[in-house]
Amino acid sequence: MDLSRIDQLVSVYRDGLLNDTLPFWLPRSVDREYGGFTIARNRDGSVLDTDKGVWQQGRFTWLLGELYNNVESREEWLEMAIHGVKFLDEHGFDPADGRMWFHVTRDGRPIRKRRYSFSESFAAIAYGELARATGEDHYAEKSQQLFRQFVDHSLDPRGVQPKFTDVRPSQGISFPMITIATAQQLRDSIDLPEATEWIDRSIELIRKYHLKPEIQCVMETVGPQGEIIDHFDGRTLNPGHAIECAWFIMAEGKHRGDSDIIRMGCTMLDWMWHRGWDSEYGGLLYFTDVYGHPVQEYWHDMKFWWPHNEAIIATLLAYQLTSDSKYADWHRQVHDWAYSHFPDSEHGEWYGYLHRDGRVSVPLKGNLWKGPFHLPRMQLICWQILQEMAGDSRLVES
Repeated sequence: MDLSRIDQLVSVYRDGLLNDTLPFWLPRSVDREYGGFTIARNRDGSVLDTDKGVWQQGRFTWLLGELYNNVESREEWLEMAIHGVKFLDEHGFDPADGRMWFHVTRDGRPIRKRRYSFSESFAAIAYGELARATGEDHYAEKSQQLFRQFVDHSLDPRGVQPKFTDVRPSQGISFPMITIATAQQLRDSIDLPEATEWIDRSIELIRKYHLKPEIQCVMETVGPQGEIIDHFDGRTLNPGHAIECAWFIMAEGKHRGDSDIIRMGCTMLDWMWHRGWDSEYGGLLYFTDVYGHPVQEYWHDMKFWWPHNEAIIATLLAYQLTSDSKYADWHRQVHDWAYSHFPDSEHGEWYGYLHRDGRVSVPLKGNLWKGPFHLPRMQLICWQILQEMAGDSRLVES
């Protein structure tokens, strides 16, 4: 990872973000008639579905605010972030209980609410960036309220029908890892008072229950005491998810200058890289089994865009923090594989879903799950890391 490689990668990530990813979504996704963003897009950017996912409304709004606050004070980005929050204000919340919807019509009529509260976590970071961008207290208050709503509902769900009975209790890694990421964002944007407390608590939950040094594995789902549940769901690993969690933890160690936390994140990356990398075709498998058994989900061997985004960040950050050449090698490996298979050179942005051998499975660019979040976040974070590595923490002019 010499300076010429760093310069090359800066161009890939910076130019990809500003000249390819963002232009795919702006201005075409802006719904001037009903508000918010229409994200369900085909390969060429044409609309596939006018329904709106609340996750994507919050995520895109966060991205626009993040870019305004950390890259350049472009009025278009601020205007569009305000546009996104206005839709959330008007249509994102169920007046009966204050919780957020997951899926609404184009004009904001509710279709579905999920049992979990990740809509609230993504909205919280969106409002947080707007609070920082505008200095308006009501955005900060809303952000803090949504964070507390997210954690409260995650710990004590109310008004929802449980998905499972009490016969086989379990706990997943999603809540603590998203709590870390959300609290980190809100620490930066609104100086969330309880951020460090929640980050510490979540890291300890992951360390205590989900990390298994004896088998070198990060478990996605475990029993109440961290025990491995020897059934399909309990044995299923999601390497990309664990690698995403790993870089959240590495980033916290970097923020604090804490080598133990950095080591924990790097260890998680090490374990799950070996469990997830496809030695035959390259790329990261979506699901694997902790014991090497067949996996129940039929898409287990597909290659999704977002695990590769997370692995690109994690390997680069691990290299920055440790100078261990294996992470530079892994970064080149996942970067080269991803960039040779996911980008659409004709219409821009990335395909989301590939077959195991790298062939495109479906050409869409946006749906309820995929939108302008994982890819542009990766491009922005890697651009920032590389600038730091080059000895200049300032973002270069585009």
